[in-house]
Amino acid sequence: MTFLIVLIALALVFDFLNGLHDAANSIATIVSTRVLAPRYAVFWAAFFNFVAFLVFGLHVAGTVGSGIIDVAAVDDRVILGALGGAISWNLITWYAGIPSSSSHALIGGLLGAGIAKAGLGVIVWPGVIATSAAIVLSPALGFALGLVLMLAVSWIFIRSTPHAVDGLFRGLQFVSASLYSLGHGGNDAQKTMGIIAALLYAHGESGAFHVPLWVVLSCQGAMALGTLLGGWRIVHTMGSKITRLTPLQGFCAETGGAATLFAATAFGIPVSTTHTITGAIVGVGAARRVSAVRWNVAQGIVIAWVITMPAAALVAALTYAASGLVLP
Repeated sequence: MTFLIVLIALALVFDFLNGLHDAANSIATIVSTRVLAPRYAVFWAAFFNFVAFLVFGLHVAGTVGSGIIDVAAVDDRVILGALGGAISWNLITWYAGIPSSSSHALIGGLLGAGIAKAGLGVIVWPGVIATSAAIVLSPALGFALGLVLMLAVSWIFIRSTPHAVDGLFRGLQFVSASLYSLGHGGNDAQKTMGIIAALLYAHGESGAFHVPLWVVLSCQGAMALGTLLGGWRIVHTMGSKITRLTPLQGFCAETGGAATLFAATAFGIPVSTTHTITGAIVGVGAARRVSAVRWNVAQGIVIAWVITMPAAALVAALTYAASGLVLP
């Protein structure tokens, strides 16, 4: 029981780091457009991160908890390995200012630790294939929606003065940023819920895979707290290094990203909020002109996306192996 509590605490640490690492997803655009000061933006995002459980179901938690590796293979060492791989990769990329995916670090960690224990047979292929496909589809959809929204809105307001457009979309960005933060909290916090629920099932604390209310509240709270502390290195990368944003562009990027997250969460697909908003930001930048996007920065981000799952899986497998020296 003592080690179960330790692992739950470690899972909440990951959730906190997820909020810290992914704060940029929720606030980079609204901060970079100077619509909201950073100290207020984090409170804004944290609130909507926390209340997300009131809006969405728990489909994503079910996918992560039982749809990536066979829940029967889950034990303390597997969870320890998965969290070790995910947390390590999060800290490395946070320090380097790279907007990698906390979600896919956790998925990679689960796969690495699960395979280290029971081989490839432990993999639940439908869930892994859907999650892997989302690595490509979520930023592509974010890009497409951001691009289309930018072109449509620009055409609608073509006869308006720049001052009037700027004033209107400074106000509308509060709505779009709220929606994106809601989608972020709804998709990302559920991943840790799934981990804790699988752990409780493995320990016989629940007769079937189930996410108790206290797990929901603690995960949403840990993520909101992490968001409050922010991740300013990554905010800078997301909000200004990829492309310069206006309030109109920020609104289009956040709205396109939010629509993608809402759809993925409804279908129970654990997508990367980082991938999604990056694709949307690149889309609105490209709508202005292709040269407006700093493609060398975007290329570095894509490389980080590609190596996230295997890197986290490797660390998780090593952690699983090392834990055998101290755990049965």
